[in-house]
Amino acid sequence: MTCSWDTMMGDSMLNHILSEYYIPNYILVPESEAKKPPCVPSCPVLVFINSKSGGQLGGNLLSTYRSVLNPNQVFDLGETKPDKVLHQIYATLGSLKQRGDDFASAIENSLRIIVAGGDGTAGWLLGVISDLKLPHPPPVATVPLGTGNNLPFSFGWGKKNPGTDRQSVFSFLEQVKNATEMKIDSWHIIMRMRAPKEGSCDPIGPLELPHSLHAFHRISQTDKLGMDGYHTFRGGFWNYFSMGMDAQVSYAFHSERKLHPEKFRNQLINQGTYIKLGCTQGWMFGSLFRPSPTNIAQIAKVKVMRKQGQWEDLKIPRSIGSIVCLNLPSFSGGFNPWGTPYRKKFLDRGLTPPFVDDGLIEIVGFRNVLHGLVLLAPNGHGTRLAQANAVRFEFKKGAANHTFMRIDGEPWKQPLPADDETVVVEISHFGQVSMLATPLCRSRSMHDPSSPTACYNEDNNSSDEGDSPDDLEEKRKFGAADSFKFPDEFDISYLS
Repeated sequence: MTCSWDTMMGDSMLNHILSEYYIPNYILVPESEAKKPPCVPSCPVLVFINSKSGGQLGGNLLSTYRSVLNPNQVFDLGETKPDKVLHQIYATLGSLKQRGDDFASAIENSLRIIVAGGDGTAGWLLGVISDLKLPHPPPVATVPLGTGNNLPFSFGWGKKNPGTDRQSVFSFLEQVKNATEMKIDSWHIIMRMRAPKEGSCDPIGPLELPHSLHAFHRISQTDKLGMDGYHTFRGGFWNYFSMGMDAQVSYAFHSERKLHPEKFRNQLINQGTYIKLGCTQGWMFGSLFRPSPTNIAQIAKVKVMRKQGQWEDLKIPRSIGSIVCLNLPSFSGGFNPWGTPYRKKFLDRGLTPPFVDDGLIEIVGFRNVLHGLVLLAPNGHGTRLAQANAVRFEFKKGAANHTFMRIDGEPWKQPLPADDETVVVEISHFGQVSMLATPLCRSRSMHDPSSPTACYNEDNNSSDEGDSPDDLEEKRKFGAADSFKFPDEFDISYLS
């Protein structure tokens, strides 16, 4: 005879333990009666779940969390947008604190967020928190329900969903309570293209771009492209921006999922389909039998800023067919394309270890498909091109009519107009957000004594100093407060 986990734990013990995560209704539901629990929870949590992620896993996880916690502290992202939730809850907390409510103050100071979904879903929550400028921004733990799951893997939460039963949820909550906070850099991206007088480069539809990229119509007088006739998109990311072969494979996967969503209801099947598409697109084995695709040097000039205000050309080998600007040590499902070179190589090239909070982004290239396979080796890595606090891509005339780009798992097909340098993509350091990390965390902080030591670039400031106040305000809104909202018809199952 077997006993259920709830029976073994005992109802009173279980309720006592789960009370550590409990938030009462008077904080969650406006105008509720102020009924406070007997003690302040040590780890109050808000849970956001993409119920359409991971096939049936998202829906099952939603049901389990609602059965374990106060259902009002668990939100289905398919029904409720996180910006509205956090805005309302923090407004309530602020009002209660003004009236001397110490319980509300304790909740605000210790609040943690759990987000379950793919990297796109996790990035959505990080954008919300960044945009809202909350008085005490809560750190975020990520449950891996997507295809790549680079964000959860980077901070020790694994690649695969830990389970949707009550015991698995309880174990995850325990990890959240014991997790440590870690700051990570966020990155601003701006994309500019001249509106064509004729030809096929039409403005990109809002649903074809990653959800973190948004059109801005105001043109700053201080902007070098500050003239009519340009389309401007601004956004942000936390893990990577990539361009070339890998983004093309990702685009094929997302396109296939939109056409046949019924085939993508299982996490393992999704990952297998991704690998299969990689083979047919030429990312894994195709280059053995066909010519390499257009290389990056043919279509774009790349510049980097290693010191404040000083752009310099970055030489891209003509063999590079894919380029990745990487913030975290996890790409395409857990690979680290930067690798761990010998310290002498670091010093000879003026490089530092890839910390996630140093204001530097690592730029890595891949020559072809076979080069991508080196990531499968224990010490495999791509071609290390540079570290910088800003990167700029200026696309050249006529080399190609399009390329593929990807931000944190979300790809798109980027048209390249015929005019010279009419498309510009610029990435710059923006700020930081807080993540929750387990002891299995792969990311390293420059402030962690256990991280490897290296010489640092002290002149490594964000590139915002020369921006006007209006520019900074636009740059601030790459999250959800005003500009990160999805249209009502958007299906969040398309998020990775």
